[in-house]
Amino acid sequence: MRDGATARLVLASASPRRLDLLARAAITPDEVVAPEIDETPTRDESAAALAARLAEAKARCIAGQRPGAFVLAADTVVAMGRRILPKAEDRATAEACLARLSGRRHRVVTGVSLVAPDGRIGRRRVVSTVTFKRLAPREVVWYLDTGDWRGKAGGYAIQGPAEVFVRALSGSYSNVVGLPLAETWTLLGGLGYPVPPES
Repeated sequence: MRDGATARLVLASASPRRLDLLARAAITPDEVVAPEIDETPTRDESAAALAARLAEAKARCIAGQRPGAFVLAADTVVAMGRRILPKAEDRATAEACLARLSGRRHRVVTGVSLVAPDGRIGRRRVVSTVTFKRLAPREVVWYLDTGDWRGKAGGYAIQGPAEVFVRALSGSYSNVVGLPLAETWTLLGGLGYPVPPES
């Protein structure tokens, strides 16, 4: 296994939000690679199980291509009860998500997986609860017009204009953005990646 001074970190994600969150912790991956995996939920799969499964699948996918590196991956799922809300790729889907979220609480679940250079794998799963205000039709139109929902789980991003809809948040804010920093920091350090970064 490489020592901390020469450890390489690969972020297995297509999300610029996760890269930004790592930067807040003064962690800069040596490489960012978007894994290509099937993200379709299996029959009766819970949000927690889906997030954990996809995070590990992403990490293992890229670890096989980058031997000798630490490979970090995450997956974030938005759920209401047992219903998993989709990633919004079109306006109609985003509008349907907002209609469900309006005036209600929902869960944001992120699975995090880290594959170490020696093959060990660490896992974390974090849940936050978010409560939306009741949305007026004109507020929905305004948000849809921003386009900020595109590609976002549940049709919104808390770090963007949709933050004005959030009445309450219980748990990790960075988890809702897409990567729970406290748990990720602990995971990295526990498997031997140098945190805080060496000067």
